[in-house]
Amino acid sequence: MSRTSESRTSESRAAAESRTAENRTAVVPSDPSPTALPRTAVVPLQYAVAGTGGVGPAGAVGAIERVLLDGFDPEAAPARSAVPVPAGELLMMPAAAGPYAGVKIAGVAPANPEQGLPRITGSYLLLDGPTLQPLALLDGAALTALRTPAVTAAALRRLAVPEAEHLVLFGSGPQAYGHLDALLAVRPLRRLTVVARNADRAQALAVYGRELGLTAEVGGPRAVREADLVVCCTTARTPLFDGALVPAHAAVAAVGSHEPDAREVDELLVQRAELYVEARTVAGREAGDLLMAGVAGRQLWNLSELVRGDALVPDGRPRFFKSVGMAWQDLAVAAEVYRAAS
Repeated sequence: MSRTSESRTSESRAAAESRTAENRTAVVPSDPSPTALPRTAVVPLQYAVAGTGGVGPAGAVGAIERVLLDGFDPEAAPARSAVPVPAGELLMMPAAAGPYAGVKIAGVAPANPEQGLPRITGSYLLLDGPTLQPLALLDGAALTALRTPAVTAAALRRLAVPEAEHLVLFGSGPQAYGHLDALLAVRPLRRLTVVARNADRAQALAVYGRELGLTAEVGGPRAVREADLVVCCTTARTPLFDGALVPAHAAVAAVGSHEPDAREVDELLVQRAELYVEARTVAGREAGDLLMAGVAGRQLWNLSELVRGDALVPDGRPRFFKSVGMAWQDLAVAAEVYRAAS
């Protein structure tokens, strides 16, 4: 089914802002006519994927875990490049693993939400690994909104105590919705507390949580005192709560920043917690939550070690996972979307 450029653009924006990954789906078979794929007709793509092809949170978590269980080493993954531009930042994120390769070109535009546009924009080009021939073009914002929560869920399903049921969620944007969906796919949550600057958006997310069957309310930073899980997905550059209040049994994840001078948690939580990252190499460059707390000499377990069961997960102290986003994660989920679409 062919679609015009205008309708595909509209669907891409809607997909990026969608509150549930399951609804992000639109697959357009390639067509040589200019009216079918005016932005991609010069590339022999098999598919242009405006959303995430029907792949939901559980499928994305599984894709992340399979790549690691198959032996992929995140420590050896290529670094992303970041270029400052007037509107914000341009990121280029290449990766290759198994039968696929790919690259995401993403824009981070802090002023976009004020105009009703997604903060993260861009596209993902999926390639055949052996030949590097283009296979599919995916909506980069929708892909990011799906893969980031999937990474967090893959970590927290192993770091949370078995009886964990209360999630304290900082943030009220697309990532907050995505994280709630992803965590519900791997954890039997019962209670949600939303902490956000915008009261209306916080209340809307609480309503969404109630629609999913949770006891949900809006709260403040001190809600972490009663948390089993704490997830921070904000644009904050300074700590969101007092790390001394986090219970010893709780698992915490921070995903909002990839800058060495920005953080969502304080040094007290970092000092108290066992520490987990996607990869030690990238955390040493970009994880401000850890770098600003001074973790030189501390053990940092990576996500591969955690997923494979090689990482220590102690009782009696918080467990903190810091995510900055890596290109191999986009590739893992993009490949899953492509397989589902084709």
